[in-house]
Amino acid sequence: MEILRYSAFSADPDGGNPAGVVLDATGASDGEMLRVAAELGYSETAFLVPQGERTFTVRYFSPMAEVPFCGHATIATAVAYARRHGEGRLRFETSVGPVGVDTSTGPDGRPLATLVSVPPRTAPIDAAALDALLAELGWVVGDLDPALPPRIAFAGAWHPVLAATNRERLAHLHYDLDRLGMLMAQHEWTTIDLLWRESDLVFHCRNPFPPGGVYEDPATGAAAAAFGGYLRELGLVTPPATVTVHQGVDLGRPSLLTVGIPAGEAEGISVTGTAVPLPE
Repeated sequence: MEILRYSAFSADPDGGNPAGVVLDATGASDGEMLRVAAELGYSETAFLVPQGERTFTVRYFSPMAEVPFCGHATIATAVAYARRHGEGRLRFETSVGPVGVDTSTGPDGRPLATLVSVPPRTAPIDAAALDALLAELGWVVGDLDPALPPRIAFAGAWHPVLAATNRERLAHLHYDLDRLGMLMAQHEWTTIDLLWRESDLVFHCRNPFPPGGVYEDPATGAAAAAFGGYLRELGLVTPPATVTVHQGVDLGRPSLLTVGIPAGEAEGISVTGTAVPLPE
């Protein structure tokens, strides 16, 4: 397999979220894909198997296990494919359903990729699960913004959404990787979406990712899509709307995600970003 390395949601190799990209994994076994992902050590690696004209089966592996969907690896893969084969529409057949991805050149000349998620949905978070999650994070109920109520949100993977009352609370993230990982495994959560609302359409975000063996993800497209669905379903924005999410700042890997929220309740959420090759 030819293994490419890209950082998604940044034009700077020192920013964004690194991902492995395999544009043709035909014939690779599950064990081989997991081994490659573990050797790379990135939060996810995407493996494509061509199925027809610009249509692919895609699978995503963290260093520890397969995950159902990964937004930043999708953006990285689409940009890598466009650089080699040209811009246009791609169709990714994921384990959670089809995901369309458009590639183009932005006004500043940088490559852009826009994914459209599967239809999102949200659900209440069980009171006991919320108490346990707050305890693991070292948060208390008073740390939560009452205007953005806790929920679990889905756009390919499930993420609890917790909004902090201030930027300082978000900046201080301390937790035990193993204990939080066990809690997340119990509830089948992929990352924890921690947020602070700077303004109506601008948010700052952090995403612990213990199930992937990663303390924190510097950019999480799947969580951004789920969050867009959360905002629409709870009436917290007026669609159509475009939301900006800043992530990775506290890690020293700033990332920029643009979330498009259409008006239709069943429509997928779009997530747009650039990506840049990483040195070997």
